[in-house]
Amino acid sequence: MAKARVLYEDNHLLALEKPACLPTVPDESGDESLLDWGKRWVAKKYSKPGAVFLGVIHRLDRPVSGVVLFARTSKAADRLSAQFRERTVQKTYLGVVDGVGLEGAGRVEQWLRKSSANNRVQPCAEQDEGARRAVTDWRVLEQRSGLTLLELKPETGRSHQLRVACQTLGAPLSGDLKYGALVPLEDKSIALHAARLSFDHPTLGERLEFTAPLPKRLHKKVSPWSGWSVL
Repeated sequence: MAKARVLYEDNHLLALEKPACLPTVPDESGDESLLDWGKRWVAKKYSKPGAVFLGVIHRLDRPVSGVVLFARTSKAADRLSAQFRERTVQKTYLGVVDGVGLEGAGRVEQWLRKSSANNRVQPCAEQDEGARRAVTDWRVLEQRSGLTLLELKPETGRSHQLRVACQTLGAPLSGDLKYGALVPLEDKSIALHAARLSFDHPTLGERLEFTAPLPKRLHKKVSPWSGWSVL
């Protein structure tokens, strides 16, 4: 498995690049999480003997790679969380879908409901219990070898939102068996990558932007990412 990478750090923030198949926070698997990795990195760099604080601001699904932001103070955590709630954070994802049927650009607006029984999200009616509005802008960036590279920009931040949006478009993300893909990727990831995150620094106020280029897979012959470079 690829290792996490530090993109930026200061007294208030820690931005990391999460590899696919690493959980953002500890889960029932007991595997090391990105949060664990980040705390260990901070403890080592600053020779901290006690517990390290890292505030969880947002998460990526385990099979997804890309930029993840943590707060190093409670004040930063509160201010960054407010930006996510107020939707002033800009998020850009790149996704690869099987087939070349999609063209141009568009927007997916739908209501989603999550089932805790199977950790699956489904479109539903607005009046259904637990329904939450989800809005995703998409556009085709490139097509080759029977695959399409999409740019995905979520306006809202619902669980599995982008995965369901691609399924709704009739173009499930490569490897995403839960939402319509027929064949898994060899490393059990899905072809979704959090490529860019833009937000205001919690104390300085300046706009920051962090990017993570498309990851290289170990087995390029079966990887939909092979040969693509967008950022």
